[in-house]
Amino acid sequence: MAINVARYELNGNIGWGVVADGGLTPLVGTYETTGDFIRQGREEARTIAAAGTENNIPLDHVALLSPVTQNQQYVCQGTNYVSHLVESGVDPETQTFNMIFRKASSCIAPPNTDVIRPAHVKLLDYELELGLVFGKKIDGPVQVTWDNLADYVAALVVNNDISARDVQLPQWQFYKGKSYRTFGPTGPWLTLIDQEDVKHFPKLRLQLFVNGKGRQDALADDLFFQPPETLTELSGVQDFAEGDLLATGTPGGVAMQAPKSKLLMFMSKLIPEAKKWGIFIKKNVENPAFLRPGDVIQSRIATEDGALDLGTQTNKIVQG
Repeated sequence: MAINVARYELNGNIGWGVVADGGLTPLVGTYETTGDFIRQGREEARTIAAAGTENNIPLDHVALLSPVTQNQQYVCQGTNYVSHLVESGVDPETQTFNMIFRKASSCIAPPNTDVIRPAHVKLLDYELELGLVFGKKIDGPVQVTWDNLADYVAALVVNNDISARDVQLPQWQFYKGKSYRTFGPTGPWLTLIDQEDVKHFPKLRLQLFVNGKGRQDALADDLFFQPPETLTELSGVQDFAEGDLLATGTPGGVAMQAPKSKLLMFMSKLIPEAKKWGIFIKKNVENPAFLRPGDVIQSRIATEDGALDLGTQTNKIVQG
């Protein structure tokens, strides 16, 4: 059974608690990092959830922190929803590789943090993503399937891959353009899963709103490379520790859109790089879809039947 666990601050103290009925019941154990909690605190959380969470602390009495701590790795998949491939100008039939990149762990931020738009950034974009939190150390190749996914994934989490497109694209700087501080709001909590919960994964609906208007709305079933094949592939490349985060890509509906005209796409290849990107930035500065100071993002991931509810995060854009 899925259990929601928050990392929070109350009266200057940081703790973990099981979330239910608008409040949380604190865990007794002290877990400094997400990895510590995954290794040592999961059983305590399940014990508390099974016993009931009466007389809990109202959520509005605590400050929710990111349930993924900044010591953990932050790995991402790019163009991994069919709808996002299409809006990026990529024919899904031609997609043959899994795009992997990193974000700086220092950009991981609380779920309701203000997102700071750096002074030089004009094209700020959102990317709602389903995050997988590792539950098992990986230090060599493994074969992950739907039938053993919960052995490797301890929890699911809401994540927003905030992106400075005018850094990311003209400079070919995915890492830099996506790693400014506050560019990784995460939470509000970890949704601990077991193997029985895996069957609900394709039914998770990702929804993002800007100033109350819907921008992204898709099911996790639209993922191009699903978690088992991605984890299998990555296990042949690098090590992972308990608590590390894999953001699995964003659905269609982001502010950055590829040119609709094939002629324009072809002509752009003939223009010198510096001039092309100058035109790109000038054209998109007036695009109202990009985030501006004062805008408010709401991001939510859940199944419609409530079997899995990863919660909602709310972020205001502020000028840096």
